[in-house]
Parts: sequence; structure tokens; C-alpha cells
Amino acid sequence: MNITAAMVKELREKTGAGMMDCKKALTDAAGNMDKAVEILREKGLAAVAKKAGRIAAEGLVESYIHGGRIGVLVEVNSETDFVAKNQEFKEFVKDVAMQIAASNPLYVSKEEVPQDEIEKEKEILRKQALNEGKPEKIVDKMVEGRIEKYYKEVCLLEQPFVKNPDITVGGLLTEKISKIGENLSIRRFVRFEVGEGLEKKEENFAEEVAKQMGQ
Repeated sequence: MNITAAMVKELREKTGAGMMDCKKALTDAAGNMDKAVEILREKGLAAVAKKAGRIAAEGLVESYIHGGRIGVLVEVNSETDFVAKNQEFKEFVKDVAMQIAASNPLYVSKEEVPQDEIEKEKEILRKQALNEGKPEKIVDKMVEGRIEKYYKEVCLLEQPFVKNPDITVGGLLTEKISKIGENLSIRRFVRFEVGEGLEKKEENFAEEVAKQMGQ
């Protein structure tokens, strides 16, 4: 199929990719625009994967306090001090701090969850499924599905981003790596909530933060 300049221009406008990359993607996709977009996205993600191997030792420690009731400190790393001063990077770090305040994750990633905790959770979920009368042969499959849901509750990178639930925090991080052009890493965080661990009147401050972020 003949790839026209108009097709290349349209793909460039849709993706922001370079002219030659767009032409090659259209050629590989036999002129199919949607397929060409998919090819470029795959290449973009491949580029992100290469960046992920680079050391990120600069960055920012950001704080966020909501109404004097919830406080968060988070460290997000970049490769260079130049990027750490970039406004988009700063806004991303602030969003991460607010996400932690709103969604109360316990870990950054799946890899941080202790294996014994996963096994304990699986055992609880297995018993729940059996108590629900589910057949033994499908219980294990159900447990795996529920463990994925558990990860979305406790792991920051697996959580839906509060400002845009269509993507996860991990997906947002990948987008920022691709856009900023450096490896970025959410390294660690700590979250405090007034009266946490003490018997008190039930108040859902996290829900307040989530509503604020959604505005």
C-alpha cells in the first residue's frame, strides 16, 4: 500500500512520534492507522523498559498534609537533578503523595509484599471461597483473582490513579518516564493518620482526599 504524506501527518498528530517512525509504523501496519498507533505505543514502551535499567538516584522528597489529619512523605527518584527541578516531575510527585493520602497503600509494588503475608491472605481467601460453597476445583483460580484485587488495594503501583481511574499509578509512572525521557522510580513513603491504631470515632479522611483530588 502507498503510504501518503497525509497519512504520516495524521499519525504524527495522533502520537507525537517522529516522521520516519510514523512512516515505518504505517508501512509495517499496511496502512492501518489504529495498528500503526499500536506499533508506536509498543515501541514507546520498549524505550521505557530500556530507561528502567538506568540508575535513578536524584529526585525529590515531597510532603502532603490534608487538613492536619493525614500526612505523607514520599521519595520519588529521577536520574538527574535537572529533571528533579522540572515542573511536570514536581507535579507528578505531588500527585503521588496525594494518592498515598487518599488510597492508603501499604507497599510501593507487588515485589515488596512479604511472601508469608501473601500466603496468609491466600489461605483466608481460600476459606472464604469454600465457605461460599464454591467447588474445590475452581477455588484456586478464584483465589488468584482475589489476590490481584488485594494487590490493587495494598500496592501503590497497582492502584487506580485517583485523578484518572482508567490508569494505574504504575501506568502513570510509565507515561512520565516516556514523556520526561529518564528513568523515574517511586522509592518509599510513609503515611500518618491522626489517631491511627487508637480507638476513635470513625472518620474517612482518605475519602475526603480522594474527593479533593477528583475535583
